[in-house]
Amino acid sequence: MVHTLPEEQRDLLGVIERFVREQVAPHADEHEANATFPIQTYRELAALGGTGIAFPEDVGGSGLAYRTYLLALEELARGHATLALAVSVNTLTAGAIDRFGSAELRQAAARPLVEGGQLGAYSLSEPQAGSDAASLVCRAERDGEVYRVTGTKAWVTHGGIADRYVLFARTSDDGSRGISAFVVEADTPGVHVAKAEDKMGLRGSPTTMLAFDGAIVPADQRLGDEGAGFRIAMAALDGGRLGIAAVATGVAQSALDHALRYAREREQFDRPIIDFQGVSFLLADMATGIEAGRALYKDAASRWDAGFDAGKVAAMSKLLCTDTAMRVTTDAVQVLGGVGYTRDFPVERLMREAKVMQIFEGTNQIQRVVIARRLAQGS
Repeated sequence: MVHTLPEEQRDLLGVIERFVREQVAPHADEHEANATFPIQTYRELAALGGTGIAFPEDVGGSGLAYRTYLLALEELARGHATLALAVSVNTLTAGAIDRFGSAELRQAAARPLVEGGQLGAYSLSEPQAGSDAASLVCRAERDGEVYRVTGTKAWVTHGGIADRYVLFARTSDDGSRGISAFVVEADTPGVHVAKAEDKMGLRGSPTTMLAFDGAIVPADQRLGDEGAGFRIAMAALDGGRLGIAAVATGVAQSALDHALRYAREREQFDRPIIDFQGVSFLLADMATGIEAGRALYKDAASRWDAGFDAGKVAAMSKLLCTDTAMRVTTDAVQVLGGVGYTRDFPVERLMREAKVMQIFEGTNQIQRVVIARRLAQGS
């Protein structure tokens, strides 16, 4: 998977692979069962350079290719999807600041996220504005050199544990052109965090609502021009969708690994069950789907690294990889049979984790809308 990468990047992925095997995977079930975020593991990963792989060196990153970052993300997800998601969401947040923030914001807000000393969160969705992001109603009213933010945000990954949020709020009533983006510090007065959602999967990753009650945000913490928020959100989501594609591929690969191990060891009728065509063909289809998804997200990442528009292929990658993860994890439970339905084996957890990946960063129905629209435009 990594033999075509430069030696420096192969070495980094080797370090992360060992870290996942020794420090991440052994504790994943415990964190998920207890709904605890692996903050210490995240800090240890940051010390290895795992939170700033694709960021430029002037904000504390390694300056490596986005493709390398995605391969690292996949490896993390093989051990613990919550940890991989944390890196993906933090990268989404820091990436928006790095790309659209002022020089001061890049150093003050992006650098601590890139270096891993702080954790970021992305706050776009609202209770009535999920897939239709342009319909958000949370408002930021200009008052001299500050904005006063009032409204509610929903489905915020890292809500309550993040150090800062990239917030999208309405600054005018001009539809999608009336949305602006801001960096909001978590300890800002008037920012209130609700109880974490009780989710079926990714329980170690807190997801909350946020309420803004006249929270004051300095005008110099706005990203880009006023009214540019929707464009910023959509540009950032292309990278975020690739991140989720890589995470989903890691989850699927983990499920296949467990299913293969079980199928080689479990015997029925004096033979390992992998010798039966019904099982072996199922495993073959699982492996083929994973490789296809991996090839697609790597192609999209290569386009991103080359400076080409990767929007359509990013949507395709998110669609294919997350649908594949759902199918592969379901089939992994089937291979294990009754024990696969118990918590004695991790495949049931992987199946629960795979489901949400078809939903966040834009549902897979929305990905189809994006792809179809681009096809209609001839792009």
